[in-house]
Amino acid sequence: MPATAAVRALRAAAVPFTPHFYAFVDRGGTRHSAEALGVPEHEVVKTLVMEARRGVGPPEPLLVLMHGDREVSTKQLARQIGAREVAPASPTNVEKHTGYVPGGVSPFGTRKPLPVHVERTILALPRVLVNGGRRGFLVEIAPEAFTRVLAAVPVDVGLER
Repeated sequence: MPATAAVRALRAAAVPFTPHFYAFVDRGGTRHSAEALGVPEHEVVKTLVMEARRGVGPPEPLLVLMHGDREVSTKQLARQIGAREVAPASPTNVEKHTGYVPGGVSPFGTRKPLPVHVERTILALPRVLVNGGRRGFLVEIAPEAFTRVLAAVPVDVGLER
């Protein structure tokens, strides 16, 4: 098992998890990982690094947890969090904000604590698979860990792909 920051954070918070490994494919996304692991893509949760602009200062980083088979409405997200606009972070900023490389971003064990927003319907699932802090490595957890450990705020921003 890789000793990623996410694994250390999950263990420190006493979150039970099951590791899952698959052959990472660049640009394969959640569709590839779901197929490789034989799970519904809806249960694979992607961790998206976004930046919110509220005023004249620099953009504020945040994480959005979304079903693998859905997209994020950045307009709805901006409205729900009181931002002027929200946009995806650049690959350089993803690593700067989280300490993880794109394709290996976990909401657990980020370089610094970031606000986390979770699509509300994810919390109703019995289990989810989320990145474990390395490309090709997912951890299966109960979604309540998002609210208990990360204080994730539920939002309704998912769009059908």
